Amino acid sequence: MLEALRIAHPFLVRTVDPPVEALAGEPVTAVGRLGKRIVLSFPRDRHLALHLMIAGRLHWRERGAALRGRSMLLALDFAGGTLVLSEAGTKRRAALHVVRGAAGLASLDRGGLEVLAASPSEFRAALARANHTLKRALTDPRIFAGIGNAYSDEILHAARASPFALTGSLTDLETERLYQATRATLTSWIARLEAQAGGRFPEGVTAFRPEMAVHGRYGRPCPVCGAAVQRVRYAEHEMNYCARCQTGGRVFADRALSRLLKADWPRSLEEWEEEIGVPGATPSPSTPGRRGAGSSRTPRRRG
Repeated sequence: MLEALRIAHPFLVRTVDPPVEALAGEPVTAVGRLGKRIVLSFPRDRHLALHLMIAGRLHWRERGAALRGRSMLLALDFAGGTLVLSEAGTKRRAALHVVRGAAGLASLDRGGLEVLAASPSEFRAALARANHTLKRALTDPRIFAGIGNAYSDEILHAARASPFALTGSLTDLETERLYQATRATLTSWIARLEAQAGGRFPEGVTAFRPEMAVHGRYGRPCPVCGAAVQRVRYAEHEMNYCARCQTGGRVFADRALSRLLKADWPRSLEEWEEEIGVPGATPSPSTPGRRGAGSSRTPRRRG
């Protein structure tokens, strides 16, 4: 039973009908997931969907725990305790939606394929929707559901695939290897994280874990071949890969720290694809300090 719902920052709520307050005093009938959203279901086909984004975290606290500090955004009070949402940093991106029925949930669904429930042919068809880099394809919620930056790095390393390879260039064998690596990586990490939680509420959730092969391990040895893990930074993300295992020894320059080129560095995977000249990419408008629309500069390689 959800006894009360306390919102510290109104920006968090992105819908008004039905009102969030109407869920107080109602039992939770199911807990599920929609892409990267956590969904709590209530009677009369109403659903609370919470997206943590990059910096959001959930914590289980004593019943009625106070929301102290700017980082505490939401509290869901239950008889046995309180579920608290916090978000680090100053950018408020976490989002809470309350919707009605299947149509309401569908409005939040980006349409990506759930790989653990997909067949090889369905996976292949999803990859074929557009000619993107593998990194972008895996993390695009319109193509695959629920795969973030960290696990896409791990998947690509397990598949021995370059993050810069184009989906349209994959052979049947490479596609099958990527499919198996995606399923194996996600299944393995689900089991590992459940074991680490040990039946308790999972605190300390992070995208950087020492057991990972490449993500967040820039400069450290690849667990397969021993070569130093490489990186490319864009916006707030860091993409990690092993040049020996994944790119035939090619190292793509990480110019994120260069003041001279800072304004000319892609800020998203979409812009990265435009910079490397992916066929069919839609050019973005020119912006001050950046190359004009239609730029097809190839990333500089070292070594």
